Amino acid sequence: MTTTEPEAAAREIALEAAGAYQEALGERLIGAYLLGSLSYGGYSAAASDIDLALVLTETGDDTRSSVESTTADLQERSPLHRKLSVFWASLPALREGRDDGRFPALDRLQLADDGRVLTGTDVRAEIARPQARELLLESAGFAIAVLATDEVTAEFRTPKRLLVDKVWFTKAVLFPVRFLYSGTTPTGRAANNDEAIEWYLGLADAPGTSLVRLAQQVRAGHPLEAAEVEPELAAGLVPLYRHYIEAETGRLRETGAPEELVSAFEEWAKRLG
Repeated sequence: MTTTEPEAAAREIALEAAGAYQEALGERLIGAYLLGSLSYGGYSAAASDIDLALVLTETGDDTRSSVESTTADLQERSPLHRKLSVFWASLPALREGRDDGRFPALDRLQLADDGRVLTGTDVRAEIARPQARELLLESAGFAIAVLATDEVTAEFRTPKRLLVDKVWFTKAVLFPVRFLYSGTTPTGRAANNDEAIEWYLGLADAPGTSLVRLAQQVRAGHPLEAAEVEPELAAGLVPLYRHYIEAETGRLRETGAPEELVSAFEEWAKRLG
């Protein structure tokens, strides 16, 4: 696989960050690992984060402050540094499938499947793989907390930030596509954007395919132009989310999800209209 110049620059940031966390955490840091598109491929200079995982011997009262202050210092160094996103937990917790820091289930799965060692010891084989139900509940909870807010619902109806922010545009369009695709994959498998897009565009009569195709192009470097984006959003975004909400509500009911989570999806559907 050929490494592009933007990808190489992002990897340099990741290595720099790994060194900074090593200095801050000392012997508590077992290893630092690349996650996300820098580990499994498909890095987008326009839309991708620089995802890093830290595995520690233990976590204590000062761990969060050490990680967060180091992250804040790194993010001040350049616009590219601001893309740094860091997940962390102790190895004992990760062995047991727990999160005692900041390490959601999907990212734990990515570490086990695709993490690449930057510094330290390779402990990926020791990471407990989350089950499909945990991944479903986590992604559904994320959707309600981040995408179903009144502010975002209003933005879907009358876009402003979506017309100028490449990262938000691609994430808003592709989150439901990735969630939908993840529901079709074998138990405990993490899905990436590229394969989710390919799958969705291959479906018959799927809503919002033109919008999804545009988001794919923007991830690849196509300019985000309001005159092109606004009619695509108007035609495709709400139907795409209605489709996702209907499918997710069905899966949540099938798996016996908490009723309040199911109700939150039903209420979300009503607010979208």
